[in-house]
Amino acid sequence: MIAGNIVQLEPLSMDHQPELSAIGLDPSLWDVGIERVTSPEEMSAYIVRAIADAKTQAFAVRHRATGRLAGSTRYMNMEMAHRRLEIGSTWYAPEFQRTGVNTECKYLLLTQAFEEMGLNRVELKTDMLNLRSQNAMRRIGAKEEGTLRRHMVTWSGRIRDTVYFSVIREEWPGVKTHLEELMAR
Repeated sequence: MIAGNIVQLEPLSMDHQPELSAIGLDPSLWDVGIERVTSPEEMSAYIVRAIADAKTQAFAVRHRATGRLAGSTRYMNMEMAHRRLEIGSTWYAPEFQRTGVNTECKYLLLTQAFEEMGLNRVELKTDMLNLRSQNAMRRIGAKEEGTLRRHMVTWSGRIRDTVYFSVIREEWPGVKTHLEELMAR
């Protein structure tokens, strides 16, 4: 578990399925995602895939003040030989969006990645259509690197262009200070 003031990140397990199903079946959460979760059974499959992936460390995000789950996030595409990973598959119930949950969550994950795991690079990526996510990545201090055109096929069959962002080790001290300033507000 990784704990902050607003959230704690718990290793994702099937025990989280009922709470994640209660907050995570809102269709708006999956509009521009690669996959879609529309039922408790699909949430179970989503969790099973996340846990089974050897290059993934998945978390349930718990809102500490209420004790309720706010959503989920992951370290994914972990390439430890190259000292890099991606933070992704992040979603929060609408009531927890724009509340400081994402800022602190990214702060905790980036701190662990750079300061405890000794990584050189953390990647973030999103759908070209997901302007809210792009703005959130810029807001935390990630640098936009470019767009991979016709990169993925979404659950709806739409071909997605993917915008890549990253934070590298040399940028981390400034990004960390920026995040701490955002969280102090």
